[in-house]
Amino acid sequence: MSAAPVAARRISARVEGVVQGVGFRPFVFRLAEELALGGFVRNDTRGVVLEVEGEPGAVERFLAALAERAPPLARVERVTVRELAPEGARDFAIAHSDAGGAPGALVSADSATCADCLAELHDPADRRYRYPFVNCTNCGPRFTIVRGVPYDRPLTTMAGFAMCPACQAEYDDPRDRRFHAQPNACPACGPRARLLGGAGGESVDAVAGAAALLRDGAIVAVKGLGGYHLACRADHEEAVAALRSRKHREDRPFALMARDLAGGRELVELTPAHEELLTSPARPIVLAARRAGARVAGAVAPGLGELGVMLPYSPLHHLLLAGAGGPLVLTSGNVSDEPIAFRDEDALERLAPIADAFLVHDRPIHTRTDDSVARVAAGRPLVLRRSRGLVPEALALPVACARPLLACGAELKSTFCLAKGARAWLGHHIGDLRNADTLASFTEGIAHFEALFAVAPEVVAHDLHPEYLSTAYALEREGVRLVGVQHHHAHLAACLAEHGQAGPAVGAIYDGTGHGSDGTAWGGELLAGDLRGFERAGHLLAVRLPGGDRAVREPWRMACAWLVAACGPEPALPRMLAGAIPPERWEAVARMAETGFAAPLTTSMGRLFDAVAALCGLRTTVSYEGQAAIELEALADATEPGAYALPLEDAPDGAFVLDARVTIREVLADLERGATPAVMSARFHRAVAGATAGACARAAEAAGTDRAVLSGGVFQNRLLLERTAAELEASGLSVLAPERVPPNDGGIAYGQAAIAAASG
Repeated sequence: MSAAPVAARRISARVEGVVQGVGFRPFVFRLAEELALGGFVRNDTRGVVLEVEGEPGAVERFLAALAERAPPLARVERVTVRELAPEGARDFAIAHSDAGGAPGALVSADSATCADCLAELHDPADRRYRYPFVNCTNCGPRFTIVRGVPYDRPLTTMAGFAMCPACQAEYDDPRDRRFHAQPNACPACGPRARLLGGAGGESVDAVAGAAALLRDGAIVAVKGLGGYHLACRADHEEAVAALRSRKHREDRPFALMARDLAGGRELVELTPAHEELLTSPARPIVLAARRAGARVAGAVAPGLGELGVMLPYSPLHHLLLAGAGGPLVLTSGNVSDEPIAFRDEDALERLAPIADAFLVHDRPIHTRTDDSVARVAAGRPLVLRRSRGLVPEALALPVACARPLLACGAELKSTFCLAKGARAWLGHHIGDLRNADTLASFTEGIAHFEALFAVAPEVVAHDLHPEYLSTAYALEREGVRLVGVQHHHAHLAACLAEHGQAGPAVGAIYDGTGHGSDGTAWGGELLAGDLRGFERAGHLLAVRLPGGDRAVREPWRMACAWLVAACGPEPALPRMLAGAIPPERWEAVARMAETGFAAPLTTSMGRLFDAVAALCGLRTTVSYEGQAAIELEALADATEPGAYALPLEDAPDGAFVLDARVTIREVLADLERGATPAVMSARFHRAVAGATAGACARAAEAAGTDRAVLSGGVFQNRLLLERTAAELEASGLSVLAPERVPPNDGGIAYGQAAIAAASG
């Protein structure tokens, strides 16, 4: 007697996460066919909706495979299942997208060219041979071309390119890896590259023409995924010097692009952690130690022991690097301090005085997006700039927000953050909010994210600094509840939140400056708290900031201020500064530091690093933020075991103070004994790390926690971060450091959002 047939099961499932534009629907189609299930799948504004029907065991296997076997770029966050009555469905179909309802689907980041597309790019027999815009559902542009959701071609900048019959057939075939690949194109129907300028005028093979110009020492403006770059040969001294001069970029290091991982290894020392970052779909710029003998012009990264290297992330870059014959400088397409150019007309106007030629194309860029930057610290990734390839990946909030909110960030390395429920979207790097262009980019970015993710903010968080343009923007928003967030509390909260923690914890939060709760300039803070609040457990000794912001640009002023604090009102001009600073200027600044005239108090750890760098003779003025401290770190002698004293003293208010006056006096004594700057740098780093670990241990005991956070821009310093973390762990504390969210002010907005959410 035969067994009775098993009753069919039909279910409906909603899949949320990064499931649009990543080949999720054809994956579902193929999976349903494999398991002999009927039903359908479609996109809507919240993600993917599907129904499947068939043998109950097959339905269970289908549900298990949704996350386990998802496409490479997909990220399944949640699958919600509902039982339905069977309908007898045998066939499976991909239905048209449903554009109704409020958007809630996650948009994926731009992703590096996959191996399958690269094989086609280099295959002379393939119809996409040397086509600079080859892509599929597993790679290519996403965020930079999307104008709205659901992520379908009409809502991208590819809307103006009608597909040829061959491309349309791929796009319509669920079994093809280009099924509904929205940027799908080929030489017959898609975007085209052109070479403008140069001796040969327009070239049939524009990329080959640009590569030839680069080989000859030209500077070429290259339109990439998120904007324009300026490129030249990395080993061409005259070309790099010309680029630096024309761009008005005095010292800030240039990024490099190597053809492949082997080429990267010729430039820098790579660990497996570095290589994992370099080859990830995000393809960030990765900082690593310069390899001895690397063929790189001296002007690429003057005074630094590290280089920033990335690998090609678009077909155009792969072709360009293959033709250039060696690594290229690939730096942002702008004049110093301006936003990068991303619209063609603007680029041709602004970059004309810099570039000898332009490699352009006719696929519009919707959102300007700089390259992301990362390094490795203690074997873990540390994102320093979160932008192309990483944005707009959503971040979780430990405490969900009751009402949708916007966090406006700070001023330097500006970003914004939108949040709804337990999900936050930290925006792409905007730049320093100090001019109309960056402010326009900031406001446009917020509006774009509000539309993409259907967030209508009812709460707006902002920094306490009254003069930040981000604060002014927040105060101008109407009909919202405003939440002011202390700058260093936001740093603490950002690190806690990215690790899924609400606190409590102690935190060493070191940066340049941030507006303190008492109205003074903080920057060397030891906090104890959680997402809802904090106490100032301790701080660096406060000294004067002679000339205010001028002292940030002229580190010798901080050296003078610290010598006044450590040695008295009329410090002698140190020999390492003699000849660089006129005695009368030194005396005038010393008087400012003594009297407090035009010299506000600051506890900034960043400014202490500036002072020591100046005393070591490294830098009297800087041309970019953090330059003196970066060069001080690069100089440190890794074999030096000594450390200066940096005592912890009790203060009348119950807090404690890191008294660096003792440290400064020991630096001076070393200077008089003829110690090398490399030794002095190493001893100073060891002093700060040891004192910070001791201070955190004391604060943790008082607060009853075993968790310590290290964040703020100063902890971009790998040497300081690794040594401090090691000493904290040796004392029994659990250490949290930023990884996916920048420790600098690029992470402030996310911290503000976490605090505003927790405040209800």
